[in-house]
Amino acid sequence: MMDLWRLSLLVVIVAAMVVGELSSGCLGNVLTLNVKRKFAGRGKDLSAMRAHDMRRHGRLLSTVDVDIPLGGNGHPSETGLYFAKIGLGNPSEEYYVQVDTGSDILWVNCAGCDKCPTKSDLGLGLTLYDPKRSSTSRLVYCDQDFCTSTYDGPLPGCKPSLQCQYNVVYGDGSSTAGYFVKDNIQLEQVTGNLQSKSTNGTVVFGCGGRQSGELGSSSEALDGILGFGQANSSIISQLAATGKVKRMFAHCFDNDDGGGIFAIGEVVSPKVKTTPMVPNQAHYNVVMKEIEVGDTLLQLPSDVFDSGDQKGTIVDSGTTLAYLPPAIYEPLMDEILSPQPALQLYSVEDQFTCFHYLKNVDDGFPTVKFHFEGSLILRIYPHEYLFQIREDIWCFGWQNSGMQSKDGKDIILLGDLVLSNKVVVYDIENQTIGWTEYNCSSSIKVRDESSGAEYSIGAHDIASGSSLRIAGILTLLSILIALLNTSIA
Repeated sequence: MMDLWRLSLLVVIVAAMVVGELSSGCLGNVLTLNVKRKFAGRGKDLSAMRAHDMRRHGRLLSTVDVDIPLGGNGHPSETGLYFAKIGLGNPSEEYYVQVDTGSDILWVNCAGCDKCPTKSDLGLGLTLYDPKRSSTSRLVYCDQDFCTSTYDGPLPGCKPSLQCQYNVVYGDGSSTAGYFVKDNIQLEQVTGNLQSKSTNGTVVFGCGGRQSGELGSSSEALDGILGFGQANSSIISQLAATGKVKRMFAHCFDNDDGGGIFAIGEVVSPKVKTTPMVPNQAHYNVVMKEIEVGDTLLQLPSDVFDSGDQKGTIVDSGTTLAYLPPAIYEPLMDEILSPQPALQLYSVEDQFTCFHYLKNVDDGFPTVKFHFEGSLILRIYPHEYLFQIREDIWCFGWQNSGMQSKDGKDIILLGDLVLSNKVVVYDIENQTIGWTEYNCSSSIKVRDESSGAEYSIGAHDIASGSSLRIAGILTLLSILIALLNTSIA
């Protein structure tokens, strides 16, 4: 069994912040991101889903100044990615960046970079950002407010001519290092229901000058990473710093074709019930209270839902499956399988529990309900926690984290397996997360705080005719960042 929790573990050696500097008083308060998942519908690549999660979990378990040994197989060509197309510089050039809710900086590979990838097996054309090619690019120096606030004070040996730099090291030895620049970012401004136009803002982001390890590989290579965590350095916090965008975002993933919506701003329809986030956590942690399978409440150890170091429940849309500690996984599986005592189980790729079944799974297996603080329930139907690899073969999406190393074996990690077909709302300002079941191929409504206007945001696939689809499996997470009401130029 591959070591799930030790692959691609991110350790930030120099904590690098990205500070948004969008023109004050001009930014609307809702952004929308139209999403596509790599793994949509039937015929999913099992190794790809699992390997993707391995790399994701490494980031989720990371902490500052911690290095955890790795093991297993995390071949990047097997990784399922979310990525966005954004514009940087003037004139604007297109860059494909991984959307990562487990990190908090935006960085892209830069001209003159040592061992930066120049091609990608994902079918994407990669572009090296060149500050000299952009008329609006400016260097960030170590004595400027951005750098000193990033490192909580002046850096030792800082001189006005020294650039503000960053260095990120992964536990498998991969790393990225560079310096910060300030430049334009091209976004899409919402002008009405399902309408938008291009507009520009200014952000500070990392300019990657050196890559090593898997970050230099062409198999899953992208131009960089767009951090979407809840820290002040993330894209959501950058935009909120202008005072015109709230630190709220929502996603809705369609489990049938992979389409969906990712909206930054206040969602007014549908309404969702919420649960508090666990305070002072680096990720989107919540408190689970109990688990129900069908009409049976599982009898679990009293401390299995405790929060703390290497424990607790994390909601992460960047993870494909759902990972449960053995104290939860084993009784959960026993209860799910109880209506089917004659079912013959077998292992696929030594990772997935599968079975032959020709009937409707929703009629033959029970619904699972996760109960959270605040009486919020996450309901997962059999057709959601089970997936087909063939017309008559089904596999469980539940994974036993205890089969891995000791690192993270007690963490409950809830990925797209349980988040699909729901509008999930993250309210960082009020430290809550909520959700409701929804048709994610339809639309949601968001409110512009400045004008009070409400606009419909639809589920679009702007890459539907693109060559970014590979063998019918790879699809682009196409991001449309839409700014309401007024220009940010």
